[in-house]
Amino acid sequence: MTDAEHIAPASPPRTAPIWVAAFVGLVVCTNIATASWVTLDDEHPAKLLMLSSRNRFLVATVPSGISPVTWALIACARIGLAAFVCHMLGRAYGDQALRWFWKFLGMPTEQVTKFEKAFDNAEWFVVPFFVGSNIVWVLSGAAKTTWKRLLPLAAVGLAIRLTVLWWLAKQFESEVRSTLKWFDQYQWWILIGSVLIVLLVNVRNFRGK
Repeated sequence: MTDAEHIAPASPPRTAPIWVAAFVGLVVCTNIATASWVTLDDEHPAKLLMLSSRNRFLVATVPSGISPVTWALIACARIGLAAFVCHMLGRAYGDQALRWFWKFLGMPTEQVTKFEKAFDNAEWFVVPFFVGSNIVWVLSGAAKTTWKRLLPLAAVGLAIRLTVLWWLAKQFESEVRSTLKWFDQYQWWILIGSVLIVLLVNVRNFRGK
């Protein structure tokens, strides 16, 4: 990625606000999932995965009895949607979008810099390995990486990630069930705590801009 590619476009395209709004919507969904997952993981696993397909939610929903095909399709759709929105955000705003991440979402400058260097040096590895990372997809957009190159890398990363997570959740299903059972016993306390944590994190990130 050259220095020129790091410079944000002087005039973002007309569609740029759409990607900002879409990203904000995804963040809201993730916060809802983080705050309420303990009440959704067993009875409404598909709904939880639609809200957020982070690794912990992917593992937590496996013992619910959800079909592996449904589980994988929802996970691919949710992760793919986030990847697309973040990539388009990076294309629209360039380096400015990266600055938003560490200013408003709590991403430290050092971490963004490390990701930028890693992406420049090993895009073929970073995209599959961090296929669920929003910052990687913003980087891919800022670098104007083509979908022809990104799609195969993303497909490989998703296939490996979902296979490993499903296998691990099945291998340690009794441990996962025990953990979830404990969470269920104290779900309302955990729900209240989760909501407070989400609020505090968002307030901290906002005040740190």
